[in-house]
Amino acid sequence: MATASLSASARADTGKGVARTLRAAGRVPAVIYGHARAPMSLSLDARELGKLLGRIAAEATVIELSIDGAQARTLIREVQRHPFKKQILHVDFQELVAGEKVIVRIPLTLVGTSEGVRMSGGIMDQPLRELEIRCDPVIIPSHIDIDISALGLGDSIHVRELKLADGIEIMTELDATICVCAAPRAAIEEAAKVEVTAEAGAEPEVIRKAKADEEVEEKK
Repeated sequence: MATASLSASARADTGKGVARTLRAAGRVPAVIYGHARAPMSLSLDARELGKLLGRIAAEATVIELSIDGAQARTLIREVQRHPFKKQILHVDFQELVAGEKVIVRIPLTLVGTSEGVRMSGGIMDQPLRELEIRCDPVIIPSHIDIDISALGLGDSIHVRELKLADGIEIMTELDATICVCAAPRAAIEEAAKVEVTAEAGAEPEVIRKAKADEEVEEKK
């Protein structure tokens, strides 16, 4: 389980005007909520928050949030960002309760170089980069490593093939493809050319056959 620390201050005032004032002062408005508490409005140091988010997998990291000295174990549930500026607009935290399972998204990391890439010039494609799981916060993995060294050309790995620790329930569709060792683009293009050529060459044969049939009919 990955953990990190962050400081926050409680705030009583809310609203768009307050949020704009906070951002102008280098702060980020936030809220913390949970099963056993009422939502509380917070503010965070924008620079401290930016550095933190730059080095963690936010959804898979337990944040030890210090709120005016009081401690709360939390998960970041949403980060709202400006559509084109490098600015964080708002953050939602969920307080964790002992024994209460949570649903999180964990990064999937491919480890090694596949045989198909190494020996046949294949291309490793990874359509699924995160896995949704449900578990107790104390056993949340920071990431999941997947060994791809044995994958040959055309081989793939699906969610159902993953072996996770006891107590972790997979929520993602089990038939979803995590990665596949695809044929190199040049080979695909060459195969397509061969197929087109074969189809083009088959048509004159049909025409010639039809013409021969017509000549037989004329002789009769």
